[in-house]
Amino acid sequence: MIEILKLKDISYEILDSILLENIHASVQRGDIIGIIGKNGAGKSTLLHMIAGEIHPTKGQCIWLQQNVETSIVEQETQNFSTLDVPAHEATLLSKWKVPSSNFSVLSGGEKLKSRLAKGFSKNAQLLLLDEPTNHLDEESTKLLIDQIKQYKGTVILISHDRYFLDQVTTKIWSIENKKLYEHKGNYTSYMKAREQRRLTQQREFEKQQKMVERIETQIAELSSWSQKAHSQSTKQEGFKEYHRVKAKRTDSQVKSKKKRLEKELKRANVNQVEPDYEVKFTLQANEKRGRRFLEVKNLNKKYHERTLFNNVNFTIQHGEKVALMGVNGSGKTTLLKIIMGLEAAVDGDVWISPTAKIGYLTQDVFDLPLTKTPEELFHKETFKERGKIQNLMKHLGFSESAWKEPIQNMSMGERVKCKLMVYIMEEKDVLILDEPTNHLDLPSREQLEQTLSNYNGTLLVVSHDYYFLEKITDIKLVIKDQGISRQLKNKRPKEKEEQEELLLRLETERQEILGKISFMTPKDPQYIELDLRFNEVTKQILGLKEK
Repeated sequence: MIEILKLKDISYEILDSILLENIHASVQRGDIIGIIGKNGAGKSTLLHMIAGEIHPTKGQCIWLQQNVETSIVEQETQNFSTLDVPAHEATLLSKWKVPSSNFSVLSGGEKLKSRLAKGFSKNAQLLLLDEPTNHLDEESTKLLIDQIKQYKGTVILISHDRYFLDQVTTKIWSIENKKLYEHKGNYTSYMKAREQRRLTQQREFEKQQKMVERIETQIAELSSWSQKAHSQSTKQEGFKEYHRVKAKRTDSQVKSKKKRLEKELKRANVNQVEPDYEVKFTLQANEKRGRRFLEVKNLNKKYHERTLFNNVNFTIQHGEKVALMGVNGSGKTTLLKIIMGLEAAVDGDVWISPTAKIGYLTQDVFDLPLTKTPEELFHKETFKERGKIQNLMKHLGFSESAWKEPIQNMSMGERVKCKLMVYIMEEKDVLILDEPTNHLDLPSREQLEQTLSNYNGTLLVVSHDYYFLEKITDIKLVIKDQGISRQLKNKRPKEKEEQEELLLRLETERQEILGKISFMTPKDPQYIELDLRFNEVTKQILGLKEK
C-alpha cells in the first residue's frame, strides 16, 4: 500500500505537562485507523494535529503525497451551517433521516448525522472522525458502518465503541502512557496482542530484576571482603602487602560488577508493566420521601409544526430505574427538558415531587464554566474538603495537573466526568441522565454502569447503549408514533432474552480464553486450540450483535 503520512518523533505539551511523547506511526492509503485510549490521553489532539490545526511541540507530520485533501468531523460543535447543501450531502441527509430544520433545533443524533453527512460528502482523501457513534441510534450506526466501509479514501477515527471498532478498522493506534502503539488489525486482535506484549514485558522485567538482585548480592559480598581486606592491611604486620593487594583486587571486581550491571540495565531497559487504567466512584442518594416522583398527564408537544407527543400519560415512582428510549429525533431530550421545566409551549400537566433533589446531566459539553479550573469550580475552604475532591478526580482518571487546568483544555470525556462529580458530591436522590456514556472511555463506562446498578435513588436515563440500559434499568419508556408506552424489562421477547444471555456467556468465555492464552506462547500444546476457539467465539459475538 502507498504511504501518505508519517508521524515522526511527535511530542506535545500543554501547560508544562507532556501529553504525547516521541510518537511514531504511518498512514497508508485505504487504511481505516481506530485511535483508542483513556479520556484525556491526547486522541483528539493527535487528530487535530493531523488536520494541521495543532502543531506538535516537537517532531512533525510528514506528508509523503502533496495536496492531500483532509476533512474532519469533530465530537461536538456549537456552531454549524446547514446552508448551501450540495446534492451528495442532501442525499446522505435524506438517507440518515435528518429533517431540513435549523441546526439548533435538531436532536443530538440529528446534529451529528448532519455533520457526518457534510464530512462524507466532501470525498476527501483523508477523513477524520472524532467519536462518530456518539448520539447515534442502532439504525444510524449501521448506516455509518456501511458508509465507512464503502468510502474510497483513508479514514482515521476515534471511538470507545468496541463493536464499531471491530466492524470497520484495519489498524489500531492505542495511546497509553503518552506513547502510541500501532497494530495491524481490529480492536479485538489488538487487545489480544496487547495482553501478550504486557505478559512478555512482565516476564522480561522479572528476569531483569533477578539479574539485578544476583549482581547486587555479589557486589555486597565483594564490598564486605574489600572492607575486611582494607582493615587487615593496616593491622597485621608481615601481611599488610598481601591484604593491600587483595583489597585492591576486590575493589576492581566491585567496579567491574557495577559496570556490568549498568551495561546490562542499559541494554535491557525493561520497565515494570504499568497497571491497567481504572476508574472508581460511587453515587449515593438521600433518603427518598413520598411515593411518586413524576406524573405526566395529557402531554402534547409540537416542534415547528411537527408533533412529538400527543396525549401522553405516565408515572414514575421513587426508586424506579427507567430507560427512555426512541430513535434519533423522537423527542427524548425534549421530554427531559419538559420535565425539568426548560421547554416552553407545552400543553398538558407535569407534576414533580417537591421533595425530589434532582441531578440533571445534559448532553451538552459546553454548559460548564469553561475558563474555570476544577480548583475554582469545586471551591472548598478546608484542606480536608479539597483533598476529597482531588481524591475523587484521581479515581476518575484525572492527572494531578488537571486540578489547575481550565476545563476548556480538557477532553470531552473529562468534561462529562466534571459534571458527574457534582452529583457524586451532592448525593441527589433523582438522577436524570441524557446520554451519560457519550465521550466516556471504556473503564469509565463500566464503572458508571456498576455505580448506577447499585444507586439507591431514582433514575431516568437516555442512552443508545442498550447493553448499558439493560444493566442499570428495570423499566422502559418507549417513544414511538407520537406516544409513550411503559414496558417492564422482563417483557422482552423470549428470543431476544435468549440471544442476550448467549451473548453474555460468549463475552465471558472470550475473556476467559484471552486470560489463558495471554500466559502461553505459540509453542504451548493448548495455544492453537484456544486461538481457534477465540476466533470462533469472536465471530459468534459479532454475528449476534449484527442481528
